Parts: sequence; structure tokens; C-alpha cells
Amino acid sequence: MENFVASPERLIFGALLGFAVLLFMIIKLKVQPFLSIMLSALIIGLAVGMPFTMITDTLSEGVGTTLQTIAVLIGLGSMFGAILQVSGGVEVIAQTLLDRFGEKKAAWALGVTGLIVGMPVFFESGLLILIPIAFGIAKKTNRSIFHYAIPLLAGLAIGHAFIPPTPGPVLVAEMLNVELSYVILLGIIIGIPAMILAGPVFGKFAGDRYHFPVPSSFTRNEKKMAEGKLPSFGTVVAIILLPLFLIILNTLSSVIPFMRPLKPVLTFLGTPMIALLLSTITAMVLLGIRHGYTREELTKIMTESLSSAGNILLLIAGGGMLRFILQNSGIGEAFGNFVGALPLPLVLVAFLIAAAVRISVGSATVSMTMAAGIMASMPAVGDLSQIQLATITIAVAAGATAFSHVNDSGFWLSKSLFEVDEKTNLKTWTVMETIIGIVGIVGATIVWFIVR
Repeated sequence: MENFVASPERLIFGALLGFAVLLFMIIKLKVQPFLSIMLSALIIGLAVGMPFTMITDTLSEGVGTTLQTIAVLIGLGSMFGAILQVSGGVEVIAQTLLDRFGEKKAAWALGVTGLIVGMPVFFESGLLILIPIAFGIAKKTNRSIFHYAIPLLAGLAIGHAFIPPTPGPVLVAEMLNVELSYVILLGIIIGIPAMILAGPVFGKFAGDRYHFPVPSSFTRNEKKMAEGKLPSFGTVVAIILLPLFLIILNTLSSVIPFMRPLKPVLTFLGTPMIALLLSTITAMVLLGIRHGYTREELTKIMTESLSSAGNILLLIAGGGMLRFILQNSGIGEAFGNFVGALPLPLVLVAFLIAAAVRISVGSATVSMTMAAGIMASMPAVGDLSQIQLATITIAVAAGATAFSHVNDSGFWLSKSLFEVDEKTNLKTWTVMETIIGIVGIVGATIVWFIVR
């Protein structure tokens, strides 16, 4: 790679121009986000004066370095989640927790269900599968759908944004070079209070304040589960937790003396790619073949699940291009020097960057991608400990979750499912997402100052 030096003024101009073009293309022109991010990276490189060959080499480096492991993780995660869905495993978790919690604590059961399911399953898929259960309870108790839907949404959103192996935090962790076990532990610690406040607590407030009955579309098509064909609760939970358990064991083997002889094996098994592969194979056998699916049917289900991963992979590839353009051009260093002069810790900077993109663009994935790329390009990040990097990962996830509004597809998905107007959705969905983000950054900041 060539050495390149540009004046701070030109670097700032290039960055502002590139980001302005990116936001204009996504918000105003509605251009596909991957294409917008790639063109933004290209414009930044040209504007700051990078040589042509350096720009193309940097774009290639960004794609290759970013996708080298995460592409496999997202593919395995998609297939893993698809098996959980078609086997009825997701529904088993929800129904069992409801039976054990009781209807009076159904909101808590749905919050916990969403938190568990949100880790391996895409947010939209988990919501579409589980929302009939929330609607069914609301119909039975004659209460507002928000009493039960908000806790479910909060759990899914937190599991999907804060806790690997879901793609968002995995992407940020990969860019910041932080071990996933730290992110998992911190995501769970911070995610639980976030789920409580944004879920059952806010759900009760919203349900009491805004009484909306069960949507007519649900009453016309109530879903019935075939009890005899469903897997056991213990089996489903064990399979979901297996990759998390293996990844955490990998980290513990480095710090607990009696586990050190097993470190080579646990390091191998705890590599996220291997852990998720083993979990996917286990799900194929225990949830697929043992419940009547043929190998051909499983292959079709898993292959179809990969279609949803394509757009995410392209967004991540675009984020990698943007990150390396920012890094190799010197913009990251210039921005880092500017931020270093501000009386703000990096954990708050990460949140503010992600939140700014979230408000402007809407997509949580784009927000995480851009914020992680900017943070990873800062020289100061390289001196941080693993736990500090984990707090930045959570801060990025929190900023990319908060302030969802009309430019976010999740906003319109919830509106259409609940059959409510935009104003009500802003008072419920948007507030819930913002509570998650605020609790997330408060928790990350507290940990940051404890461990620094």
C-alpha cells in the first residue's frame, strides 16, 4: 500500500462531502444502501486525493478483511435460525415461559423470550413468528396489545443488537478486534435492565395509556401450534445457548488455571465459526431430522434462509470499504485527534456517531457499520483493553438502536402489524427503542469508568 498524506483541511472536506452524499443518496434518492456506502467511500478517496490504485486496493482490502470470518457467521446464523423457526422451537420457548410465568407475568415471559430468540434469529423473523402469541394473550385478557407486544419487541431488539451471535454486534466486534465472549457477557449484563425498563415497565405504561385491541388481521388468522410435533423446551434452549457456552468457555480457559490444559481444544471449539457450525449441525439433527424433516427438506429450508443474508453481507462489505478508506486516507487519525481534544470518553463518542447515523439514515445495520468503521480507524482505539472495546461495541449498538422513526423499516413493520397510526407508533415503538439505547449507553459508560 502506498504512503499517502493530505492536509487536515482536505481530509475534513473529503469526509464531509462523502457523508453528505451518502445521506442524500439514502434519504432523498432512496438508493440501495450498499451502493450508497460504496460510492461514498469512493468519493471520499477521490476528494482527499488518494491515488487511483490506492483507492481500488483499499476498497478490496476493506471487503476482504471485513468479510473473511463474518460472512460464514452470518450464513451459519441464518441457517441456524431457519431450523429453529420451522421446527416450532421458537414457539416452544414462548409457550413454556408463559406457562411458567403465568398470564399475570406474561409480559415478562415475552420479554425473556424475545431476548433469547433475538440472539440467533433475525429481528423481523422472530417478531413475525412470536407476535401471534402476544396478540393471543392480549385477546384473552382483553388488554391493550402494547402490554405484551412492547416487552416482546424490546427483548428481540436487545437480543438482536447487543448479544452475539447476531450479526450487528459480531460486525462491530470484528471491526474493533474484540473477543466475542466479552461482548456476550457485557451484552447480557446491560441487556437485562434494558429489557426490563423498555419492555415490561414501559409496556405497562404504554398499554395503560394507549388502548388498542388485537388487530383484525390476527383475529381472522389465529395461529395454532401442533403440540405433538414440537421439540422440548430444554432441547431448544440448550441448542440456542450452545454457541454462547462454547465461546465463553474459550475465554475462561485463558484465565482459570485448571482449564488451561484444555485450552487448545476449547479455543478451537470456542471459535465463533466452529461454535455456530456445531450448533447448526445439532439443530439439524435434533430439531430437523428427529422431527420428521428429510435431508432434502432441510437443505431447501437452509438454502432459502441464505437469501436474507445477502443484503446484510453487502452492507457489511460496504462498511469495510468505508472503514479502510477512512483509515488509509488519514481521516480516522485526524478525527481521532479532534475527538481526543474533546472532554468526552470514546464510549460516548461511539454512541453519538451511531445515533447520528441512525437518526439520519434509519438502518441500524448501516449505523453500526459506519460507526464501527469510524471508531476502528481511530489510533486511540488500538490502545484499549478488551473490556473497553466491548463497552464501545455496546455503545455503538445502543446508538444504532435509539431514535428509530419513519426512515427505519422496523418502524413500518411494527405499525403494520399493530394496525396503529404513525403518531401512536412514535409514542410506543420509537420511545421503546430509545429507552433501550439510553440504558445501553448508560450501562456501557458505567463499565467504561469502572475498568479504565
